[in-house]
Amino acid sequence: MSKKPLLRALELRRPGPVLVCRKCLKRMANGGKLRRRLKASLKQRSAGQKKGRARLVFTNCFGICPKDAVVTASAATFARGELLLIRDCSEESIEKAIATLF
Repeated sequence: MSKKPLLRALELRRPGPVLVCRKCLKRMANGGKLRRRLKASLKQRSAGQKKGRARLVFTNCFGICPKDAVVTASAATFARGELLLIRDCSEESIEKAIATLF
């Protein structure tokens, strides 16, 4: 009988997720608009790529709790030891945030 390995590494089929604090998003005045714009920007960014788009994953509190900002993170920002705070939902700030997250 052959034994299966205990650990196995798999290649991701899509870019890593973008983590968004659910509590910060709810407290922000334009939280729904920010969520929609982040999602649309991720879709637009991945339009010409072979892999699928990165997903927005809503998490519990990161423990920072800034006023009037949303805490976001991705694998790239975690590797740099950073978290990203988004203060407004303008197109310019969303584009800068997406560029920083990847």
